Amino acid sequence: TKEAAAVAQELGCNEVVVWSAFDGYDYPFQVNYDDKWDQLVEAFRECCDAYPKIKFSIEFKPTDENTRFSTVPSTGASLLLANEVDRSNFGLTLDVGHMLMAGENPGQSVAMVGRAKRLFGIQLNDGYTRLAAEDGLMFGSVHPSMALEVLYQLKRNNFKGHFYFDTFPQRTDPVREAEYNIQRLKRFWKAATEIKDIQKITSEHDAIGALQLVDRALYTSQQPKQKQ
Repeated sequence: TKEAAAVAQELGCNEVVVWSAFDGYDYPFQVNYDDKWDQLVEAFRECCDAYPKIKFSIEFKPTDENTRFSTVPSTGASLLLANEVDRSNFGLTLDVGHMLMAGENPGQSVAMVGRAKRLFGIQLNDGYTRLAAEDGLMFGSVHPSMALEVLYQLKRNNFKGHFYFDTFPQRTDPVREAEYNIQRLKRFWKAATEIKDIQKITSEHDAIGALQLVDRALYTSQQPKQKQ
């Protein structure tokens, strides 16, 4: 990670995103959980102190073929780690697909990290959330209402970090997929920007009102006007 930071510094970059495919375990009793956690805390402190002008951003993933159980498996665990590392240049990059894999509601996760002022980046994608599967599908293609809320929460928290598209064009034209992701982001960002006062819906836990809000934001404005 420090080598990556050195290269980033030479290139004029100011952020290193860390996703560790191997930092975890496969079986109960295989590792000492406290020792593993302490190693992570000390390692990230060392990185942050060695390169104070570089932002180090952890991207959690709950499970992977390399490690069935990740040492940092969730947004909550990532925030706990950031709290213990206790460095201003340490934060989180959230991946929508990874949050879905962890059984999280991505919008709520974004709100939690935004509240803690630790959100450095967001990776946009989607998936069917089948067990331990990372689909890497195009943004908003499976969960459009969740995608809309992710962007609404980013806007609400005045997000100034990086947008990434972490999708897997294995059976599609990668250029067309990139273009679609960009178009999708612009459309959903505009829709999120137009969502104004939702206090009445949230204060009353109004499920129907929430669904109608999504309908209006994503679909009503797309309908052709009827001739009189």
